[in-house]
Amino acid sequence: MDSTSGGATASDPNSGEPCPSAATGGSSSASQLQQQPDGSSLPAPPSRYESQKRRDWNTFLGYLKNHKPPLTLARCSGAHVIEFLKYLDQFGKTKVHITGCPYFGHPNPPASCSCPLKQAWGSLDALIGRLRAAYEENGGLPESNPFGARAVRIYLREVREGQAKARGIPHEKKKRKRPNVGVAAASVSVEAAAGGSNSGGGEGSGGVGGDSSAAATSAAAAAATTTV
Repeated sequence: MDSTSGGATASDPNSGEPCPSAATGGSSSASQLQQQPDGSSLPAPPSRYESQKRRDWNTFLGYLKNHKPPLTLARCSGAHVIEFLKYLDQFGKTKVHITGCPYFGHPNPPASCSCPLKQAWGSLDALIGRLRAAYEENGGLPESNPFGARAVRIYLREVREGQAKARGIPHEKKKRKRPNVGVAAASVSVEAAAGGSNSGGGEGSGGVGGDSSAAATSAAAAAATTTV
């Protein structure tokens, strides 16, 4: 590409001359204002989620149309949704090892194998969420939504568990051990009692302060022992 052609579109910021792109943008804005004489703003472009949802919905409608025999949306059930998800496995890119594979349950196989490629569970779960919303946005009733059927949820759970075992990835989160609140509270009480003893001795009431702090220390120690 000629370097002069690229430089023609940019302007020196110190020259004080307007940028040609800015002038072009101003003319396009003026044309937009002419197209909208009532002052109404142009609709914002659809988000990435909305665009993907529309594509997924059109893909599913095309699947129903090409189904043998053809299916209508009113006759679609959870079983047909599961068939659609299995149909999408041929376009998947996630290696799912079979039981007889030597790399079954291996998170990072050292070599390739002939196990099939399938759709990842996360992709299928997100797809069902978008199709479920699109079904209701296109006039479907929530109670008859095939994408929210119990059979579909069970299938997604089985896919998640099966892929986790095949790749050795546990999905269950380990429970964190909760700290012993009783021991922590007892240690704070002991420290507070010790601090009270020191402050009481400084004020000249060592006898009374010493007895009360000793009793508090003994009670806190007893509470800590009981809690443990």
